[in-house]
Amino acid sequence: MLRLLGPRLFGRQSGRLLFAALSALALVFCSGQNAQAQGCVASRQGVCVTGPHTPDAMWDSGSSSGESWLSPRRWQLSVDYRYFHSHRHFVGTEEQHERAAQRTEVNNKTHILNVAGTYEVNSRFNLTLSVPIFFSERFVQRTPDQVSHANGIGDISVVGRMWLLRNPNESRQNVSVGFGMKLPTGRSGVIDTVNTPQGPVTRVVDQSIQPGDGGYGMVMDFQAYKAIKRTTLYASGLYLLNPRNTNGVLTGRSRPSEAVMSVADQYVYRAGAILPFPKVSSLVWSLGIRGEGVPSTDLIGKSDGFRRPGYITSVDPGLIFTRGKDRWYVNVPVAVRRNRTRSVPDIRENRHGDAAFADYTIMVGYSRRF
Repeated sequence: MLRLLGPRLFGRQSGRLLFAALSALALVFCSGQNAQAQGCVASRQGVCVTGPHTPDAMWDSGSSSGESWLSPRRWQLSVDYRYFHSHRHFVGTEEQHERAAQRTEVNNKTHILNVAGTYEVNSRFNLTLSVPIFFSERFVQRTPDQVSHANGIGDISVVGRMWLLRNPNESRQNVSVGFGMKLPTGRSGVIDTVNTPQGPVTRVVDQSIQPGDGGYGMVMDFQAYKAIKRTTLYASGLYLLNPRNTNGVLTGRSRPSEAVMSVADQYVYRAGAILPFPKVSSLVWSLGIRGEGVPSTDLIGKSDGFRRPGYITSVDPGLIFTRGKDRWYVNVPVAVRRNRTRSVPDIRENRHGDAAFADYTIMVGYSRRF
């Protein structure tokens, strides 16, 4: 049925219109001012230039083996690593330079290792299980020895994805959509002991380095590509719906409106172009934009409690290398715009909190099909 669905529902002309409509919708949806981001930590959800179910047809240079990247009844294991150091404080789009001068910048150093397994049910439908592992630390610049840590497994997600048009390895354009569930497997109330001049202090670590958010969520994502000669245009995006209002974890903050941690929606998107290197069929490079963050208000449910909403937009260069059954990639998004927007408590109390953002993110990944 899945093999027949696309050709029956989408002809050539309607397929082109669908691709254009979804791509335009993604850019409007993900770059709008109401889809803002978390400050001290960007979106926990990762989106590669292409997802784990990407066909070789996406790269005009192709695979040297000539095989489909992920054929029916095959598995793929993917491992990706992300690192960022958030320390530049913003209120709205204005950077608070005095924080660096006063040595009061709050520093977050976050390492995220994501392990994913994808099973190709057939050439157009697959299932992916993703397990993130977090290693984070947080300290103030003038007291770097007073560090709080939070490590462990994050929130696991299971997502099913389907290509809407014909077999993606036979086409030079296609669109996939995915739906799934995010499970609250990560701890959302990690407690750590910090050594201070007054003695050891045990407290809940800041929301920005908690491995989990404490809520069940719905994952919605898409991926689209269109080859034009040897250039491939791509767009991909993910939105995490978190209907739960707050998770019951006390923040230790003085304002009653921010006493409990919020369970916030998250999003991330990418769009750009992929081009091959001359005379190197296994290597391609990409250049695009990446946006991510946390909105002030969720699409479903209330948005009370403490969160740091805002968004970060980056220029996103990268390299992708394919050899046989193996694929490697590296991306280094560099921030060009950062905006800490107002949360629901901020709006109610006529104030505007700040947040720390990173200058860049390092992303390295590896995939192997079996």
